[in-house]
Amino acid sequence: MVELMKAPTLAGIPHGFAGRRGGVSTGLYAGLNVGIGSQDDRAAVQRNRALARDAVLPGSCLITAHQIHSAEVITVQNPISDDARPMADAFVTDRPGLLLGILTADCVPILFADPDAGVVGAAHAGWKGALAGVTDRTIAAMEELGAQRGTIRCAIGPCIGRASYEVGDDFADQFIASDAANAHFFSEGRPGHQQFDIAAYVASRLAAAGVNRVEMLDEDTYSQPDRFFSYRRSCHLGETDYGRQMSMIGLAG
Repeated sequence: MVELMKAPTLAGIPHGFAGRRGGVSTGLYAGLNVGIGSQDDRAAVQRNRALARDAVLPGSCLITAHQIHSAEVITVQNPISDDARPMADAFVTDRPGLLLGILTADCVPILFADPDAGVVGAAHAGWKGALAGVTDRTIAAMEELGAQRGTIRCAIGPCIGRASYEVGDDFADQFIASDAANAHFFSEGRPGHQQFDIAAYVASRLAAAGVNRVEMLDEDTYSQPDRFFSYRRSCHLGETDYGRQMSMIGLAG
């Protein structure tokens, strides 16, 4: 059975953060690997994607992107096949029956909803996309569909935690150069390194943009190999590839 985490903030909206539990993949990808870009068996990946979709919104059309660590947002009005995935890192829609899916393996998944306007969104925020403002652009795209940022609710799903996310001083300098207040999201590590709280940084961007309700699931993907895939953990273990998990949100028909 698919393990699906839900956010009380998004209660009443079909959504869920799937981890790796459940699914049919084996070996390095054991569990619910939904990554088309992985080297896993394509049939297993497609079966996993169907299982994840049906755990959230059975019978819906799952839409995902070829994610590129950008701030690119797509407004979706019609089904998009897996083979026609757009190059983007966020989606918004006001159309029932479309399930927006974001794939991650340490990066930050964010689900958005304005229940009053009937508009939802999903964004993938790696550090590049987060710094470039993928969350700000997702909110703006939702507003174009009639949402109001003051009534948008957001949930931040499983991602790499501060204790697991070691970065170099030069990495931290990029964020601090953008805004000196960003120093708050870094803590001292071993010489020349710091620990980065990317989830808190994303939450602060959402709050600064005018989102009043932001929930953080506070689940570290790196430190829980039985529950989540992790790109950084796979690299540290010398593994040849890694799986991806999916966060999903949609509107019921």
